[in-house]
This record gives sequence, C-alpha cells and structure tokens, in this order.
Amino acid sequence: MPAGGRRRRKTALAAAAGALALGTAAVVVPNALAEGPLDAVERLGVDEAALGLLEIGEVVDAAESLTYADAAETTVLELSDPGAAYVKPHFGRLLLAEGDYVTVSSPDGSESYRYEDSAVGQWATSITGDTAIVELHRADRRPDSSALGLVVDQIAYGFPQDVVAELIDEQNDRARPAESLCSEDDKRPSTCYVNSYPEIAENADPVARLLIDGTVLCTAFRVGDLNRMLTNNHCFSDSWEAQRTEVWFGYACTTCQGTETTDPVKVEGERVLATSSDLDYTLFSVNDFAAVERFGSLRLSTGTVKRGEAIYIPQHPAGRPAEIAVESTVDGGNCVVNDPVYDGYVANSDIAYYCDTEFGSSGSPVLSRDTHEVIALHHFGGCPNSGVNASLIEREIRSLI
Repeated sequence: MPAGGRRRRKTALAAAAGALALGTAAVVVPNALAEGPLDAVERLGVDEAALGLLEIGEVVDAAESLTYADAAETTVLELSDPGAAYVKPHFGRLLLAEGDYVTVSSPDGSESYRYEDSAVGQWATSITGDTAIVELHRADRRPDSSALGLVVDQIAYGFPQDVVAELIDEQNDRARPAESLCSEDDKRPSTCYVNSYPEIAENADPVARLLIDGTVLCTAFRVGDLNRMLTNNHCFSDSWEAQRTEVWFGYACTTCQGTETTDPVKVEGERVLATSSDLDYTLFSVNDFAAVERFGSLRLSTGTVKRGEAIYIPQHPAGRPAEIAVESTVDGGNCVVNDPVYDGYVANSDIAYYCDTEFGSSGSPVLSRDTHEVIALHHFGGCPNSGVNASLIEREIRSLI
C-alpha cells in the first residue's frame, strides 16, 4: 500500500459521480409499464450511499522525467511501491520526435504498452504488480533538448487486495451498504460454471472490469455487434472520462477454486455515444476494438420482465476476476426477479432482486436464464438490489447499437 506519508488525492471523477447522483430535474423517460408514448416522470431523490463507487488506490504527485537532454544511459524510470496491486503513471507531458516512443512495462516485460504520439495529461495503462518500468526509446542523433521527452506528474498505486477488503467491510457496516450481499455471499468465479452451465459462463466473457481515473471501479459489458459498451452514468458520463478509463476483458480465475488469474486484455475508453442520468446508463466505445471483439457481446431484452423469473449477474465485484451471481440464499435457490417494477432514479424504472453484488459491480448486466438476454443494468444496492429495466434503455439507444 502507498506510504502513509503521501498526500491522498480524492479523484475528481468520483466527486463528479456523486454530484450527478444528487441531481433533481424533471425529465421525459419511458414508463416501465407503458407500451405507448413516453410519460413525463419526476426524478426521485436517491441516497448516494446506494451507489457502488469505491476508491481502490490513491493518486500521488510525482516529479519524474526523461528528456532528450539526459545522458544516453538515463532512459529508464522505475516507479515502485512495495505491495501495490498496480502502478499507473500519468504523463503530464509526452513530447516525442518522429519515430521515437515510450514503453511502460512490468519488470519482466510480460506486460508492456507502447506510446508513440505526443500528448498532454494522459494516463498510461496500469501495470499489474508493485513496479512499472518507464523507458524512453530514441534514435541516435536526436537534438539534446530538455523540451523533448516525458514528465510523469502523478502515479496511481493500487491498494493490496486485503486493504480493499477492509474498505469494503467498513462500507458494509453502514446502515445501508452501497452494494449488497443480501445474506451469504452466493457468487462464484465464472469458471465454476463452465461445465455445469456453459452458456452462463460464456456470457461472462463480454463483461469487463473498469478502472476509472486510476482508482475507481465499475463494470461494463459489450452490447450488440458494433464497438459499443454499456455501463452506468454514475460511473462516468463524458468522453474525456471514458478516455481516462481502462477496460479489462478476459479477467477471470483459471480454475474454480484457485487464485491464479488469466492475463486481461486492457483497452481504453474512447467516446461516449449516449448517456442518461435518469436511466443511469452510458454507452461508449473503446479505442482498440479489434483486440476485444473476440470476447463476444450481449443483447438487450425488449420483452416484459416477470416476477420470479430466474436471473444471473456476471460482474467484477471489488475489481476481482469475473464472478457470477446465479444462486441466492434469500430466494432459497436461484436468483430471481423479486419485483419487476421498482423505483430507481425515476419511478418504475427498475427491477429488483436479491442477487449478491459488491462495490465495483455497478454497470453489470442482469440476464434472464430463459433467454440469456440482458433484462436490466445493475446500479443500486440495498437488498433488494436493483437495475434499470433494459427495455427502457434499448428504446433510447437502439439506433446506436
């Protein structure tokens, strides 16, 4: 964990999400029971504690640089904090001559990302583990200019998993926990269902872990055939926020009982295509779609949700490898829809259930076990937990997906 003497910086993004949660505008949205024209509905007051935002790291100020004026052997920075779960540098300035580039890598080179374009104020992709190596690769005979090169002005260090667990326990001790385990934790790693329920396990593949602005967790999933991802508006709502968000695909345990994980494919958010604070969704694209297209996609349901309908929720709770809520102790067996018409930010926008979720599960798909279509976009805890009815979202974004 980063040293206690470092000054903690609360991310502006989390604060912005909290501000969105407190909005009180009257808006036009579909009524959850209506088949015809959209009805004007007053936005409801929602306890901000119902949102599942949790900071799993801290951003510290830095003053590290590699310039063309440095000696030839000074081309490497080592950024390290013992025990950190990840290291994520922020380039205050990246100014390179044509053909030169910067890499950010793990010490053994197994994880590495290359940057060729000049930029100002850009997060690098995180490196898993407590050390990142930043290296400037420059051709010979470049001008010895201190203006050319890179400046690392901030570094995000991830808290170890045991510290994250303690933070979650603290949140769960509150009167109304934000993301809720409704009895025992009935979630299991997605790999546990590969043999028993292969279609359920497969539908965890399009579900991605989000790391927003270096420290904030959410979940998202690919929807439709195009380069489209869906998450919550309270996770982020603008393109500049999307571009500061890592999207991890293929992050799962290798076995049902083990702790070893697969190496995720990490891409970045690119552009917000549609968003709604009232239905709490954001539709966005990613910057390297070809790298993640193979993970497949999900479909939004346009049908009627029924009380007692069996459901499941693939998710990345607390940023962990993919887990799926299939069973529910409260329901006495399978997770089911407890209430098909439930209040969210607006009246009758949600469906309710007792499937277990945690911090970081915001933006997860709620799927029907009958159709394997997404019937809700999870966003609130509270037991019952709830998600926005997917048919309402589909009406607004169908031309984009």
